[in-house]
Amino acid sequence: MAGGGDSRVHRSVTLRLAFAAFLHRLGRFVCVLDWHLLSAMKGKIIKYAVTLIVVALAASAALTLYRLYLASPWTRDGQVRANVVGIAPRISGPVVHVAVHDNQQVKTGDLLFEIDPTDFAAQVDVANGQLLNAEANLKQRDQEVGRQSDLYQRKVSSHQEYQNAQDAYQAGQAQVTSAKANLELAKLNLGYTKLLAPVDGYITNMNTSAGTWVSAGQQLTALVDTNSFWIAAYFKETQLPGIQPGQKARITLMGYRRQPFTGTVRSIGWGIFVQDGSSASGTHMLPSVNPTIDWIRLPQRFPVRIQVEGQTPVPLRIGQTVSVAVMPESQNGHIHSSQSAQP
Repeated sequence: MAGGGDSRVHRSVTLRLAFAAFLHRLGRFVCVLDWHLLSAMKGKIIKYAVTLIVVALAASAALTLYRLYLASPWTRDGQVRANVVGIAPRISGPVVHVAVHDNQQVKTGDLLFEIDPTDFAAQVDVANGQLLNAEANLKQRDQEVGRQSDLYQRKVSSHQEYQNAQDAYQAGQAQVTSAKANLELAKLNLGYTKLLAPVDGYITNMNTSAGTWVSAGQQLTALVDTNSFWIAAYFKETQLPGIQPGQKARITLMGYRRQPFTGTVRSIGWGIFVQDGSSASGTHMLPSVNPTIDWIRLPQRFPVRIQVEGQTPVPLRIGQTVSVAVMPESQNGHIHSSQSAQP
């Protein structure tokens, strides 16, 4: 047909062939466009699906943690506490010997300080001499009572003289008793020249050296009682229904996350210091707990006393920050049963 002599037929065929080529190219373009659109839609669908799955997992994890938080109360607001014994002399005088240094561990009865005993040893000698004198006077008056009794029975002396002798003897007894008390007090003061550790603990905040003059009742150092460590954990009032005395608690020190230890809930505080001043001075002796977040209707925190059990994996220090998780009753029962099964 293309080789024929009819020009109109030739033009018709040429137009048809051109239109067919155009349709072919348009079809290929549409196919490519559809593939790109489908790919973009698939990418968006996958992104949305992944986002929804992540949100669902996060919501599920948050709900699980919240339920666990209510079932097993947990707080990071806790501190290590212990009893601190103030070491102060009972007498005044110059320190002649310091037997310990700052932060040293001591045992009950260990020597801490020694005050010059010279004056107090002399007081013991004086008191001892006074006692001997009083005993000699008592013996003389006892002899006088014997003589006056014999003379009174033979009607030689009067009844008044006999009574006077008896009164003098009783006064002599009183003098002997007083002299013995003075001697005992002098010996006590001599013993007080040596300050001994009243409990096992750690010496801290010591700034005393030999030659320092100390006064009776003046605190020289502090002794942290190693047998009195406990944990003050502050829980929100919404968590208190899940805490009961006797429950076990998991304690973790800041900086020692891999070395937790256990304790037992001993008691829950019955009050805290009211900071708005509405109770005047009625709560000034109660513990002061500062709110962590300034929100309206913020739950107050109450101190829960937790007793440390056994030997801790690391030494405890007053003021250390701890995290405390109170275990559920079911876990407490499991712990008790496992401990009772041990030989």
